[in-house]
Amino acid sequence: MAIATFKRYEKKYLITKEQLDSIMPTLLEYMRLDEFCIGGNEYRIYSIYYDTDNHDVIRQNSSKPVYKEKMRLRSYYDRKDPEDKIFMEIKKKSEGQGNKRRIKLRIKEIDPFVNEGILPETKDYLSAQVAKELAYYFKRNPVHPALYVQYDRLALFGKEDKNFRMTFDRNVRVRRSNFVFGESDEDELLLPENTYIMEIKILGAMPLWLTHLLSENGLFSRGFSKYGTKYKLDVKNGELEYHMEDKNGNEVDFDYFESL
Repeated sequence: MAIATFKRYEKKYLITKEQLDSIMPTLLEYMRLDEFCIGGNEYRIYSIYYDTDNHDVIRQNSSKPVYKEKMRLRSYYDRKDPEDKIFMEIKKKSEGQGNKRRIKLRIKEIDPFVNEGILPETKDYLSAQVAKELAYYFKRNPVHPALYVQYDRLALFGKEDKNFRMTFDRNVRVRRSNFVFGESDEDELLLPENTYIMEIKILGAMPLWLTHLLSENGLFSRGFSKYGTKYKLDVKNGELEYHMEDKNGNEVDFDYFESL
C-alpha cells in the first residue's frame, strides 16, 4: 500500500487552446513536461467522487466554506480487475491551502472498506493511519459513488522547484452511473472541446515571470470544480433537487456564493 501527502495552494483558470499555445513556449523555458507525458502527449485520469443521497458534499463545497473536503477514487489507467490497485484520496482545503492524503488499495477492497469498515491490508504504520482516517470519514459520512469523471491531462513541473506544477485538463467526461474505470457510452462532455482547465499548484508565492505571463495574456483565476459544474448543470436541467443555504439558514442560489 502506498501513501502520499500533499500541501499546496491551487489556482484554476479556464483557457482556450489558442491561449495555451500562446503561453506554452514561455512555460517551457521555466518548466518541464511531467514524466507521464510520454512523447509530449497527455495522459488520462479516471476518478470516482463520493457523496450522500442528498449531495451534501458538493452542496457544502459549493457554498465556499472556509474548510471543505471530498473523497474520491483515482486511477491513471483503465482498471477493472478486482486485483487491480487504485488510489483512494481525501482532499481537504482550508483558506485556500490544499491537503491531499491517499492510500493505494485493490478494487476488491473498496466496498468492504466503505460499507463495512473493513480496513485494507497495510504494510506500514503511516498507511495504516491514513486508512483509519479514511475509515473515520466513511463512518461519519454516509457516502457512495456519485459521479465518474475522466479527462486528458498535460502536466508540467518547475525546473528549479519540482513542487511547482501546472496542469491542463481537457476532454472532461462525466457520468452518474456505471462506476468503473474506463469509457462508457453514457459519458457526457462537460466543457467545450476547445476549453482547458489550467491549474497552478504551488507551495509558496507564484513566480514573478508567471504573474507577468498571466497578466499579459489576460488570464485571471476563477473557482472551478468538475463535480460542482456537473451538479449545477443537473440542477439547472431539473435532474437533481436543489437546496442551498447561507450562514443564516436562508435559501440561496449558486449566484449568491459566486458573488462572495
